[in-house]
Amino acid sequence: MRQIECQFEADVLSAVLQSRWPDRTDADLRQHVKTCAICSDVALVAGAIECAREETTECAAIPHTLPDSGLVWWKAQMRARREAVAAVGRPITAIHVAAFACAMGLMGACIGATSSWFQAALKWSWDEMTAFDPATFIPYATALIASHGWLAACMAAMVFVIPVAVYLAVGKD
Repeated sequence: MRQIECQFEADVLSAVLQSRWPDRTDADLRQHVKTCAICSDVALVAGAIECAREETTECAAIPHTLPDSGLVWWKAQMRARREAVAAVGRPITAIHVAAFACAMGLMGACIGATSSWFQAALKWSWDEMTAFDPATFIPYATALIASHGWLAACMAAMVFVIPVAVYLAVGKD
């Protein structure tokens, strides 16, 4: 039958936990650990646990490794609030998009079915799109931009400047 306990097990454990193992212990105890499987396991496992405890203590002693608990709690609360707001907003946004699509579809169906001018404009735009010739359009567009270049530059500047100004004015804190 295999032995599950040794009378020197407590002595080995206390020597390891008191940081006396193996240098400051009796030679008899060291010799016993070499021959006893239970005590050698106790010394090995307790030594590993003690080493990990010392490393943890050293890491805790280094300043600024761990933030203040109040700051961690506050950040967790802020994150939870942001996630809750985002989670609540998702279905509302989806409903708004679906309602807008339905309204546009209904409006398009009403206008398209009842107005002859809309049908004529739709036919005219389809005819224009099918008759589009890039070879004649490009010279016309370059001549228009050359004659009204300042207007095109102002419009392009507004396309870029206004969104940047709005972003900076409404920027997140």
